[in-house]
Amino acid sequence: MINYVLLSITIILALYSLRLVYTASRKPLPDAGFQAALSLALGLFIYLYGTWVYLSIYIRYGFGILYLLLALYALLRRRKDQPSGKNLATWRKVSLSFFTVLMLVLNTLYFTGTTGTPDTVNIAFPFKTGRYFVLQGGKGLPSNFFHFSIRGAIYAMDIVQLTKYGGRASSVFSHNLSDYAIFGDTVYAPCSGRVIRAETDNPDNIPPNMERGPKNTNMVVIETDTYTVFLAHLKKGSVMVKEGDVIGQGQPLGCAGNSGFSAEPHLHIQVHAREEGKPWYRSKPLYILFNGRGYLFNEVINAEKGY
Repeated sequence: MINYVLLSITIILALYSLRLVYTASRKPLPDAGFQAALSLALGLFIYLYGTWVYLSIYIRYGFGILYLLLALYALLRRRKDQPSGKNLATWRKVSLSFFTVLMLVLNTLYFTGTTGTPDTVNIAFPFKTGRYFVLQGGKGLPSNFFHFSIRGAIYAMDIVQLTKYGGRASSVFSHNLSDYAIFGDTVYAPCSGRVIRAETDNPDNIPPNMERGPKNTNMVVIETDTYTVFLAHLKKGSVMVKEGDVIGQGQPLGCAGNSGFSAEPHLHIQVHAREEGKPWYRSKPLYILFNGRGYLFNEVINAEKGY
């Protein structure tokens, strides 16, 4: 199962970055600098991109604190016991430098993305209580890789709800839909507008089955004067509005589910500018601000506080 593979990679790389920073204190300068730089770049990479939510986001914070404490300890230890030893081979210095630069580039792209400065849209967060997590999102590659590969969805977001323990479900993976915190959670209209499409009869997939594909999702599509909002993967039979309805911001739309091209329960949301003569999904995609703030991959959203 891909969840276990990704989680294992996260843990292995996190441990490796800790080992690198610890053992760097035993190496002579400037070799210690090469290794410490890679450790820092790798540690930040796995902190930003790691699949911590499969267990708990609190482990991510614990890793960050542990890394800083270990780095401080290694620095103090070096001052007391100046190491000596063989210098690193040239090929190893080159490889360390290459992977350090690669990690630094990926870390920078986490914040900047690859799409330049996007046009934005400010809407309300579609949930009212609880803590939520951006399972997929960002400003293009590499953090929003899956959506970037879908036509017109480069700023789309997948949102899950967090349990009190900081995970998105009661286990790393479950076939039981009710084990996922967001399943059945009420989705509210993020804006006022007119419903131009509403579907509610598609069944919810049993994770990780996605065979029904993207054309079989329960959805609500809301059109305003300047943009169109698409909310997908809603629970079968839960949609409370119909095509042609004029709705207000904060009005209940349905419940989060797992219909369509979805491996586990979540809410998919994307927004496009209205462009004359184009269907909404081929119009310019907009980067979403919830209550004035943008969110990136692996960030937490507190619905009650609005941030």
